[in-house]
Amino acid sequence: METQVQTATHTHDPWAATHQVILQPAIMDPKQRFYHHFLKSVTVLQDLIDGLPSIASVGGERQEAIDHILASIAKLQNEVADAADYTPSYDRKQYSETIKTLQDKLNETITRIAPKSKFQFRRAKTNHVDMGAPENDPRLNPGSHSRAKHDAAIITGIANSLPTNKEDTLSELPSKEAYKNYNEEMKRPSPSSIRKPSFSAAKNIGISNHSNLHIILPSSASRATSSGSLTDLEGCIIDMSIPTTEGSAFPGLAIKNVSKSLIVGGRVNGAVHITGVSDSIIVVVARQVRIHECSNVDIYLHCGSHPIIEDCSGMRFAPLPTPYRTETEELDENQWDQVDDFKWLKAGHSPNWTTLSENERLGDDLWRSVVPGQPGVSVEEALKKLNIPRK
Repeated sequence: METQVQTATHTHDPWAATHQVILQPAIMDPKQRFYHHFLKSVTVLQDLIDGLPSIASVGGERQEAIDHILASIAKLQNEVADAADYTPSYDRKQYSETIKTLQDKLNETITRIAPKSKFQFRRAKTNHVDMGAPENDPRLNPGSHSRAKHDAAIITGIANSLPTNKEDTLSELPSKEAYKNYNEEMKRPSPSSIRKPSFSAAKNIGISNHSNLHIILPSSASRATSSGSLTDLEGCIIDMSIPTTEGSAFPGLAIKNVSKSLIVGGRVNGAVHITGVSDSIIVVVARQVRIHECSNVDIYLHCGSHPIIEDCSGMRFAPLPTPYRTETEELDENQWDQVDDFKWLKAGHSPNWTTLSENERLGDDLWRSVVPGQPGVSVEEALKKLNIPRK
C-alpha cells in the first residue's frame, strides 16, 4: 500500500509544503509511521534549502526563509528525541546523522549566497554519533513503497556526503573564515583551566570533546540559545545558567556521554534528554526531563512534569538549589521527586533512584563559591569539593 499524502494548500503561505499531512496505513506501527514522517520532512527541508538562492535578499525575505528552515530542523530533531520510546537506537543514530547533514547543507548554502563581509552563521546543534551508512539497514529500504524508495535514496545520498574527519564534532565548523569554532578555541592551551567562550557569533551552543575544563558561558551567549547540546565531556564543570537566565531559555537541551562532571544546564522551555552520563551532577530547570542509560548521577531539578528514567541506576534527585531559583521557580510546581522508572514494573519503589536528604545536598556556599571558579583552584580540586565522583 502506498503512503498517501494530503497537502493543505495555502495561497499566501510560502511554506505550504511543510503543512502536509501524511496519512499512514492503519496497520503501520509507530516506528514505521515515524520513519515515513521523517523521510517526508527531510525531502521538504532539502527543497527549501535548494530554493534559498532564488529568494530575494532584500526586505528580509531570505533571512525569514533561513529562520524557518532552522526552526523546522530543530523541530525535527526534537521529534527524533521524543520518538525514542519506539525507535531503535540504530535508527535514531541514522536520523541524527541525516539531520546533521541537512544542517551542513544549509550552512554551505548560506555561505555561498550570503555576503561574507556581513553575515556569519553557525551550525545548529546536533548529537554527534558514529554510524554505518543507512543503505546497510534493511529497515531503511521498504521495497513495497515507491515513494519510500525515492526518499531512502535521498537519505543514502545525504549520508554518503558526511565528513569523515574524526575531529568533526557537533559544533566544529567546516571553514574558519565563514564560522568561528568555539570548541577549538576552548582547546587552546591557557594558564587557566577556566574558559568563557562568548558564543556571540553563534545561534546555537554546542560544547563537545573536552576534559578537565571549567567552562562558564557569559551573558554574551544569550543570543545563541536557539538550541543546546553537551557531548563527550570528562572531568569538566559547565555552567550555562547566566545566558539562559538573562536571555532566552533553550527550547531543548541534549546531554550525552558525560562522566565525572558538573553540568549546570540553565533553563529549558522544552525537554532535556540526558543519555550515557555517569558519576556526575546535573542542575537544570525544564518542563520535561528524560534520562537514559545513566548511573550514579545526582540531579538538582525543577521540572514541570514527572522526570523519566530508563536503564538507569544510582540516580539521586533533589530540588533546584537556592542560588539558581528565580521568582518563576518559586511560583511553579516542582515535580522533581515524582520520578517514573520505565523499566521498573513491579509494585513498590524502584531501587534505581532515590531522593537526597537536606543533609546530603550540596550547600548554597558551594554553589556560590566553587561553580563560578576560584583563583588557583584546579578543575580536579573543584570537583572534589563538589564530591565528584561520589566517595
